[in-house]
Amino acid sequence: MRRASLCVRHALLFAILAFGISIAATGLRAAPSASFVVDARTGEVLHAENADTRLHPASLTKMMTLYLAFEAIEHGEISPETVVTISAHAASEPPSKLGLRAGQKIRFKYLIRAAAIKSANDAATAIGEALEGSEAAFARRMNRTARAMGMNRTTFRNANGLTEEGHLSTARDLTILARHVVYDYPGYYNIFSRVTDDAGGRQVYSTNRRFLGSYSGADGIKTGYTNAAGYNLVGSAIRGQERIIATVLGGRSTAARNAEVAKLLDLGFRKAPSRVALRSPQKPPYLTGAARLAAVPPVEAAPSASAPAVMARSMRPRARPGAAAPTEALIAALAADVSTSVSAAKAELTVPAPAAASAPEAEVASASGAAVLAVSIPPRARPAGLAPEAVAPVTPAPVADPVAVAAAVPAASEPAATDLAAVAAAAAAAASAPPAAPDAVELALAEDEPQIVSRMSSSGGRYWGINVGNYNSRYQAERVLLRTALQEMGILDNALRKVVQGRRGFEANFVGMTELEADQACRRLQSHGSTCSTFGQPPS
Repeated sequence: MRRASLCVRHALLFAILAFGISIAATGLRAAPSASFVVDARTGEVLHAENADTRLHPASLTKMMTLYLAFEAIEHGEISPETVVTISAHAASEPPSKLGLRAGQKIRFKYLIRAAAIKSANDAATAIGEALEGSEAAFARRMNRTARAMGMNRTTFRNANGLTEEGHLSTARDLTILARHVVYDYPGYYNIFSRVTDDAGGRQVYSTNRRFLGSYSGADGIKTGYTNAAGYNLVGSAIRGQERIIATVLGGRSTAARNAEVAKLLDLGFRKAPSRVALRSPQKPPYLTGAARLAAVPPVEAAPSASAPAVMARSMRPRARPGAAAPTEALIAALAADVSTSVSAAKAELTVPAPAAASAPEAEVASASGAAVLAVSIPPRARPAGLAPEAVAPVTPAPVADPVAVAAAVPAASEPAATDLAAVAAAAAAAASAPPAAPDAVELALAEDEPQIVSRMSSSGGRYWGINVGNYNSRYQAERVLLRTALQEMGILDNALRKVVQGRRGFEANFVGMTELEADQACRRLQSHGSTCSTFGQPPS
């Protein structure tokens, strides 16, 4: 009897402990669940629950990474056969992963397969770095595309969906993205229905194979899981002419998530009409070159509590300390003083005119004015046959001294104005008299002999350039040139960007440089780890 009572107590204790653990687990769930269902053909909403709550998308992020990979291939930005070198950052990503090593080379198509089928984090990061040079730059491209699609409550921080502060989305936004994945690049969509495939010498298996194998008509799209996100799934299925997309975020387990998506798809097929006109989503514009760099995503409509705070107003710098501003009385006093000084100066400079002037005086004044004008006439052009290097130094002709000229004028009883006019006339006559031709002047060439004129090239010796790499497409070469020019404006400001198609692809060149500028530019770029070589030589 006592033993039975002890067993009952132990059973009751275990029951209470199990109940407490289940309550704690429920309380520790990182985010509430959310779900969203649409008719993929029209975008009509068939079901919504917490559809606009910002949650962790986990590996559903890779739908955007793969969408941008498809976009880049379609526009010639990169090729599926392009060989990508894996960075240390990509190789260090945690599982799920393909197991790529830093420095390893792998074709771009295998990265796509690994990210889409196995949900490999290292492959997703490598895709972003291959397209934009860094994961941060790729995240900006992801956000620009998300805004263009209408995903207004989504912010991407990385290419794989690993938990990061501010990396959030909603069930509605992820469903919008799923529609674009289905309809914008239909030739690539089949990769999401593959259960297994080769990823560069390694066979990978789909993380979504249970759902694909259990639900009739299922052909995608993507699973996701992190501790913060829970179990996520965007599922798509087609039956006849109907296609339904269902999204579930925050599932408790793989089985529970798959069952919830199946239930929502059934709901969608029941509600959706059998026949309806297809209204595909509008494909976002493809930005290239400077347009992509200039594009800035707008401010998020509703940032999460974890997002960094935005300043409410711009802080103006304080005024530099100095003397106090002048008062109005001081300003008025200064203005009056300036006015008085100007009036006094005008009075001193004013010369009283004579009461009357005779005709001869008027003529002298007129001659004085003519003399003044004659002095300002520019000198005549040098004779065509005169060689500058053959001209001997010439002693300048003596200029009449105004004082001497004034002394030569006989004193008279005329008014002061007449004396001034006579002096000016005499000075003008002396200055306008042609100087005697110096004996030392010799002509190097006779007038009837041909002249040989040579001058420097207007290019200023700018026949050198630098090459910063060869690329698979013109777009890649132009992008590298633009990025390099922006980074090194100090040394490449006067250079011209030029893409040349050659045997090894598209050459990215800067031209129109001097030999010194080209050498300095290459040294600086090489010091930053960039590829660079000079080319060009002076003309013979």
